[in-house]
Amino acid sequence: MFDTPGPRLFGLPPGVDFPAALVRGLRARMAGAVPEAMARVELYVNTQRMRRRVTELMTAEGEGFLPRIRLVTELPPVPGLPAPVPPLRRRLELAQLVARLIEAQPDIAPRSALFDLSDSLAELIDEMQGEGVPPEAIARLDVADHSAHWQRTQAFMAIVAPMFGADAPDAQALARMAVERIAARWAEAPPDHPVIVAGSTGSRGTTSLFMQAVARLPQGALVLPGFDFDLPAAVWEGMDDALTAEDHPQFRFHRLMGLVGVGPAEVGRWTDEIPPSPARNRLISLSLRPAPVTDQWLTEGRHLTGLAEAARGVTLIEAPGPRAEALAVAMILRKAAEEGRRAALITSDRGLTRQVAAALDRWGIVPDDSAGKPLALSAPGRFLRHVARLFGRRLTGETLLTLLKHPLTATGADRGNHLRWTRDLELHLRRKGPPFPAAADLVLWAGTRPADGVADWARWLGGLIEGLDAAGPRPLADHVTSHLALAEALATGPAGATTGELWLKEAGEAARAAVEELRREAPHGGELTPADYTDLFDAILARGEVREAVQARPDLMIWGTLEARVQGADLVILGGLNDGTWPQLPPPDPWLNRQMRLKAGLLLPERRIGLSAHDYSQAVAAPEVVLTRATRDAEAETVPSRWLNRLMNLMSGLKAGGGPEALAGMRARGRDWLDLAAALEQPATPVPLAARPAPQPPVSARPERLAVTGIRTLIRDPYAVYARHILRLYPLDPLHRAPDARLRGSILHRILEAFVKDRAPGGDRPGERARLMRIAEAVLAEDVPWPAARALWLARLDRAADFFLETEAAHAGTPVVLEEEGRVDLTPLRFTLTAKPDRIDVLPDGRLHILDYKTGTPPTKKQQEQFDKQLLLEAAMAERGGFRGLGPAEVARISYIGLGASPKVESVETDAALLGQVWEGLHALVGRYMRREQGYVSRRAMFGERFPGDYDHLARFGEWEMSDAPVPVPVGAEAPDEGAGSTEAGTDRDKGSCPEDAA
Repeated sequence: MFDTPGPRLFGLPPGVDFPAALVRGLRARMAGAVPEAMARVELYVNTQRMRRRVTELMTAEGEGFLPRIRLVTELPPVPGLPAPVPPLRRRLELAQLVARLIEAQPDIAPRSALFDLSDSLAELIDEMQGEGVPPEAIARLDVADHSAHWQRTQAFMAIVAPMFGADAPDAQALARMAVERIAARWAEAPPDHPVIVAGSTGSRGTTSLFMQAVARLPQGALVLPGFDFDLPAAVWEGMDDALTAEDHPQFRFHRLMGLVGVGPAEVGRWTDEIPPSPARNRLISLSLRPAPVTDQWLTEGRHLTGLAEAARGVTLIEAPGPRAEALAVAMILRKAAEEGRRAALITSDRGLTRQVAAALDRWGIVPDDSAGKPLALSAPGRFLRHVARLFGRRLTGETLLTLLKHPLTATGADRGNHLRWTRDLELHLRRKGPPFPAAADLVLWAGTRPADGVADWARWLGGLIEGLDAAGPRPLADHVTSHLALAEALATGPAGATTGELWLKEAGEAARAAVEELRREAPHGGELTPADYTDLFDAILARGEVREAVQARPDLMIWGTLEARVQGADLVILGGLNDGTWPQLPPPDPWLNRQMRLKAGLLLPERRIGLSAHDYSQAVAAPEVVLTRATRDAEAETVPSRWLNRLMNLMSGLKAGGGPEALAGMRARGRDWLDLAAALEQPATPVPLAARPAPQPPVSARPERLAVTGIRTLIRDPYAVYARHILRLYPLDPLHRAPDARLRGSILHRILEAFVKDRAPGGDRPGERARLMRIAEAVLAEDVPWPAARALWLARLDRAADFFLETEAAHAGTPVVLEEEGRVDLTPLRFTLTAKPDRIDVLPDGRLHILDYKTGTPPTKKQQEQFDKQLLLEAAMAERGGFRGLGPAEVARISYIGLGASPKVESVETDAALLGQVWEGLHALVGRYMRREQGYVSRRAMFGERFPGDYDHLARFGEWEMSDAPVPVPVGAEAPDEGAGSTEAGTDRDKGSCPEDAA
């Protein structure tokens, strides 16, 4: 089959359809042989997709024999080798060693990095075994000039060295042992049939060793993808220094040729096919020269011709953001589908591929995505990760509802009732809590509901969550057993007979396989805390993929960068051409630095960059190419890929050859696609921005009762009164309850109310202070389940306690009203004003003193005059007998007592004239809103422009500005009887939560 003696290396230039050319060359060389000779050919390829395509091409030519096509990782059987250690078992064993290292030397890394470190250590061991680097090579390194970290790493590697034993080899060590035995066997008795390795660059040590053995066979051959036949000899010679040439796309071939003893001139052409654009190949080759010889841009660039031809089939899209990039790519793929062309998007940016797939979905187009979906993001993956986080932590309402709403929960039972009860439970938790629901809380809540089965559901759920927070360190096997038992119970439901949809379909089967492997290897995992187990489980699922069976278009493909060697596409899109994506940044190596790797004979970080450069040079040589990037991501400006940057710089400098004009043409074609994408996003008719609302509801629908705090809202943001009391839209409390300012104010009021109620006359200051702090501790322990918040709030009150007691002693009043509601009718208006003052004292002269406690800064006197009229209105109500048991009484003063970071008292002396003016102003305000033409303006006089409101989204704030004039709009129809449809507001303390019957 092969006429040349010695190692036989062949190549195909970039841009050639590698599988098609491989098949044609193989057919040509087997033309004179008997038909069954093809069946004896062993053909090793680098990817499963390459194998499928070669098979398709050969079967498309008609009946005949196929060669034995294998992957380079599927080596011929070698008897006598031991079974490899499962990779997960090795990771678990390494994790235990790394855990002890972190415990002994905590400054190395935090505990949360345990499994990241063990994974990187496992990869280092794999690399050492694949490259044939023994542990002794690390031990012999001179680290005297390095930091103490690298010296500790060297000592730790000596502990890990026993894992390299031949009696329990890893998969990489076993593969190298197999290759060495195969090479020895072939040296004594070479195969009597052709053996070919095609499509691999030999970047990994084991693969390179196998390729060397094949190249030395009498009928062995290597077919190299993307070999640059035009690269000058001086450039090949300059690649001897790996530190400077490792990132060049041809460096792997240079090293392989050196290992098998041939030069670039001895690499033959597998076929005589010409690439789609030889001029473009020359341009790309020049742009990718190694750093030490980029001065050749000046010498060779002057003689580079055909730049217009090189750029003719190239489009450059520089999108303003990822969305625009994805939409432009999707439109290009759609156009290719309409024209019946094969098109491929090549990128390692999975975010971009998901956005492109989503954009194609609007036209019902499903591309053939080779990567599948991450297992961790599938429905079973998310469900299992949620369940893993239940152990060893206090269960929050947010966590509980997230799990209950998951589409896999209770799929083995009556899911309809489950969702209904989950919704009711959510409303209860939002309104009343508790922040950390327990089994007893669920049973208590269910007791208030109708007897429709919710009690059984609550007991089932409470039984599952009871005691989960008490889980502590235990063996990994126990973690796995408890985790899976809880997950299956939740998926089964309260009365189900099966685990529902948890283990069904492709995602369920993949998740089942992952957890079964973990269960099988758990005895080797040692003892873990719940947090460690969660990190481990997340790391295991993150490595899994799900390939769902979908009816995808075979002519529209999404490939990873490695699959650029498959080719066979008429149009290739290189997406995400930014640094960090093309090429991806090498992962940090916590075990060996660059110099240590070089001296030990390991691969340098630039190897990944060189492989990406080779994939790029292959893909960019396709018949038609689109280069895309987003100039900005969600956070900042992006940096173009170094190869794209080199290409643009080179073309910009080749003025004599028309480089700038060719580059401008590439960009112009890209702008056309961006303009189309922008037009697609543009609505058919312009949507006008919303005006600043000022709705005018019927008078009969307007509230006839407000609390004094509602009057403040009516002054500052009337639209909030309209939304709450007329539309009956109540803001839901956040699901994630937190110790916020509202709760802090409520707790302060409870503490001070209890203190004042039980205060004995003539008490001494130290005793009163101690009693105040005891009350505070008791209230905080009962109502604040956050230890950090309890400690912080208690410390703040302790700091303000002396100020409070001094204030108490100064005003010398006797409390007569504490948190009791009062009301006054605004005759002749049909309106009632209500209030629930914190405290009203009777002074020795018989007059009243009204007080209000604030955890923040009290309002100033000017703010009280114009906006915050709460205490002034309460004083006016007291003088009109608005509070039961007091009767009409004169008010001497009002006081805001601020007990925040800077305690202060803001007091106003009152008299009949001031309170009369306030009362007249209230009548005028309420009377104005009793007229139909008065609208409820949104954000009329907010404290600050950035001050948020509960109904800003409803008012579409942001489409209009504070300086815009309100637009009154009548809404609804006036009722015949204006009083028939009247509404009432809640009490003064009704803030945030809606009533139980208003959901």
